[in-house]
Amino acid sequence: MSYFRPTIAAMKGYIPGEQPKPGTSIIKLNTNENPYPPSPQALEALRALDGEWLRRYPDPFAREFCEAVSDALGVPADWVIVGNGSDDMLNVVVRACGEGSDRTIVYPTPTYVLYGTLSAMQPAEVIEIPYPSDFALPIDALVAAKGAVTFIASPNSPSGHVVLLDELRKLAKQLTGVLVIDEAYVDFSEYSALSLVFEFQNVIVLRTLSKGYSLAGLRMGFGIANPTLLEGLFKVKDSYNIDAIATLVGTAAMRDQAYKNACAEKVKTSRSRLTLDLINLGFAIAESHGNFVLATSTAKRAEDLYLELKNRGILVRYFNQSGLDDKLRITVGTDEQNQRLVETLRDLF
Repeated sequence: MSYFRPTIAAMKGYIPGEQPKPGTSIIKLNTNENPYPPSPQALEALRALDGEWLRRYPDPFAREFCEAVSDALGVPADWVIVGNGSDDMLNVVVRACGEGSDRTIVYPTPTYVLYGTLSAMQPAEVIEIPYPSDFALPIDALVAAKGAVTFIASPNSPSGHVVLLDELRKLAKQLTGVLVIDEAYVDFSEYSALSLVFEFQNVIVLRTLSKGYSLAGLRMGFGIANPTLLEGLFKVKDSYNIDAIATLVGTAAMRDQAYKNACAEKVKTSRSRLTLDLINLGFAIAESHGNFVLATSTAKRAEDLYLELKNRGILVRYFNQSGLDDKLRITVGTDEQNQRLVETLRDLF
């Protein structure tokens, strides 16, 4: 006997990256966290928190944060929906739009595996379209799949590639369902598709504070779309999905764009240096627009390297799946952390 719906009993749950206990002396390069601290303004907002904000229910629409997004990104405040991380926004879209085999979820692979997990929970049928070796967007196949929702991560994880605006525009013009452009890593890229929300009513762009803003522990993300699309999504989101602390701290971080941009530039500089170091060790490295690199190992099995690095106190991400089982996804850390990684790999080789 099972207590669960057949779909839940049969599905495979999402497996997050390893999270060592706080204070553990481990170099953590496996979950794409920003190596630098949050904005001083965000930390000051946390220290100055009035207990009255904890006694009362929070603003269910996080309107103060929406105003900060409006000022920072040049979008109307009523075009913003806020979630408990951008993962919450993904869940809201799937729950609102996907169902069974009539309202399918479509995305190119490899990509963020949570898209498939959330679809299985709904349940909604999934159609996965393989990326070609050059990661060109398979527009014709995506359109032919006729998804109720089509997810495109740009920059994409784990590949690190970006989908250019013209390609996304071509896709949006032909889709009849919702196009979700997941820009979790956009702060480390030179490209954004945000302008498409003003061209297409069926396009929503998702952002997060976990990566560029160094607030992965806060759990705050948001979507930007035409209010016509947001109207249906608001029906699905939890009433109070964003707590008062997240709203206050997230607002302060959003208003400190200069600090976020400075940290992102440091990450991009370190990414270039780390890429060259890994190439010199014999890895094949795809060009990355995120705060990570995807490294193909030729000298040793990727899984063996992952385990040997873990034994030496360095965590990277290994994906035991076809097409990725010879690769490691490595988060860009501080220059000191990256150097320790490179020296350890040199010893292992």
